[in-house]
Amino acid sequence: MRRTLIVGGRVLRQLRRNPRFLVLSIVGPLVIVYFLKLFFDTFPEGFDTGRYAVPAAAFIVHFMAFLLCAIALVQERTAGTMERMFVNGFRRAEVIGGYVLGYLGLATLQAAVALGEVLWLFELDYDADALAALFAVVWLLAIASVMLGIFVSTFARREGQVFPFVPLIILPSVFLSGFLVDVDELPGWAGWLGHAFPMLYANNVIQEMIEPGGALADVWTNFAVLAGYGAALLALASLTLREVE
Repeated sequence: MRRTLIVGGRVLRQLRRNPRFLVLSIVGPLVIVYFLKLFFDTFPEGFDTGRYAVPAAAFIVHFMAFLLCAIALVQERTAGTMERMFVNGFRRAEVIGGYVLGYLGLATLQAAVALGEVLWLFELDYDADALAALFAVVWLLAIASVMLGIFVSTFARREGQVFPFVPLIILPSVFLSGFLVDVDELPGWAGWLGHAFPMLYANNVIQEMIEPGGALADVWTNFAVLAGYGAALLALASLTLREVE
């Protein structure tokens, strides 16, 4: 655990020394959410924007956390930082755990600012229980995205090799998660494929909690699967991380 904390502390110091990355991580989702508001303002009056606004904010956090984390990890590898840690006796689980701790705060901040902005701009009003559940599910999705970024970074040797994973992993989340169309309207195989993406479980919880009288107990399995999704990716990333390039 001590070595995991050492790696986590090093990641935090590195993030503080990279203000451009930090600003992009926070301002990026804010700008996209603002453009999302402009887009929805063009819809006819009476359109249920709440049905799409919170899931859209969750997807933006999902996309940004995945992309920025994957690129940052590949940069660490190409700079030889990870290799030096392995030479100094750090184990793969300690390195991965340290990076997760380091990016945990950033993912939490991304989830908070994106959800706060979408609630403010779209004038959405939910009770305290619903707000807590919405923040928890966006936060869990952000954590799963960090894990996904770490896992994908193990297959990329340069930053540019991360981008092909975007249309393969991130974009299908938009179409297969029930965010745009009900999963029941999709072909059977597409509906099942959607279960491979964390966005489906996050969207199921969000849709339940934004409904009047929605209860987390009715979608707790989706909540649990989302939490387990991040844990499974953490284990996979620990197994596939290369110690030597």
